[in-house]
Amino acid sequence: MTDTMNNHVPQLRPLDRREAAALAETEYGRFLDLARSLTPDEWSAPTECPGWDVRAMSGHVLGMMEFAASIRDFVHTARQGTRAARGRPLIDGITEVQVAERAHLTVPELLDRMATMAPRAARGRRTRLRAPLRLLPLTHVHQGVKETWRLGYLYDTILTRDTWMHRVDICRATGRDPVLTAAHDGRLVADVVAEWTRRHGQPYRLTLLGPAGGSFNHGHGGEEITIDAVEYCRIMSGRSSGTGLLTNLVPF
Repeated sequence: MTDTMNNHVPQLRPLDRREAAALAETEYGRFLDLARSLTPDEWSAPTECPGWDVRAMSGHVLGMMEFAASIRDFVHTARQGTRAARGRPLIDGITEVQVAERAHLTVPELLDRMATMAPRAARGRRTRLRAPLRLLPLTHVHQGVKETWRLGYLYDTILTRDTWMHRVDICRATGRDPVLTAAHDGRLVADVVAEWTRRHGQPYRLTLLGPAGGSFNHGHGGEEITIDAVEYCRIMSGRSSGTGLLTNLVPF
């Protein structure tokens, strides 16, 4: 693989554990800052995730913080989520339980709890999950194909992508521009590009626009794509549709 990027965009390499923890801490902080800035009316704004308004989505994000911060909550949520899934993907059951179990919280209570849990979740993701737990297999269905993930991939990568994408969701629901920087958001987007590249393996030239963007290429020739970086991630997550190589999605 070869890659050409703007100087401020990191190389196409997988996230290591230390870097993943730092990105998680920053992302939790940005999500909390956004949540604190919401007006009363904005909490009931519908999002692009079916059935979720901003309040429900925030309850899910809090639930994932607690899932990462506490082994007890991890076990409880996994067990209850398995029961709630009823033949659906496990993640559907988990998110359903997280939203339902936090629906009683007032907005100030939710914000207080999120402020308490954000640093604990970041610390838990950095220190709590050690080998051989990181190697535990998880079954997930992605684009109709059953995959086996490692628990370390869920903790290091997916949990941060999930929070980041929901921050974008809430900004779109409330008409705000997300806070984006090259060092943080650009690194998260570059990691998405790297996984996308590994998954499809085809040559391309990709130009992502905006503060989180950069220029990427793989192989020689291939499809040339120019698109906003956030919109690229929305396509990768299934929130929007793409053509050509952009039909190869990446887990979020």
